[in-house]
Amino acid sequence: MACSLILHKRIQTTLAKAKALKLFVEPLLTKCKNDTTHSRRTVFSYLRRKEVVAELFGDIAQKIANRPGGYTRILKLGNRLGDNAEMCIIELVDYNTTYTEVKKEEAKKTTRRRRTSSAKKEDAPAVEASAENAPEEAKAE
Repeated sequence: MACSLILHKRIQTTLAKAKALKLFVEPLLTKCKNDTTHSRRTVFSYLRRKEVVAELFGDIAQKIANRPGGYTRILKLGNRLGDNAEMCIIELVDYNTTYTEVKKEEAKKTTRRRRTSSAKKEDAPAVEASAENAPEEAKAE
């Protein structure tokens, strides 16, 4: 299951299996940040597939290099029809483009323009003058 997660970057499974997988995969992802022969052999002893270890130490290690932890995310989907098991998606955080694009859009905020203090002073007497004339007109009628 860990190999499938590393190769496909996202898998759908039950919540209990996803939580167990998270505990298994997170330390391996931490080890892949340090690309040494010892760490490669340690990770290979757990995964037993060369192509998965190569993917882990190549592309994935570059993306998670600056992240201090929390490499996976669990998204709950609901219950399965057959046996009512809680289903979820477990994914690698840096590979979900939906959440990374939202962060980029938030960074594009524009500055808000404000009126200068002189414009406020000019508008204020005009409003007060019209308010003063209104009661006089009401009294005249």
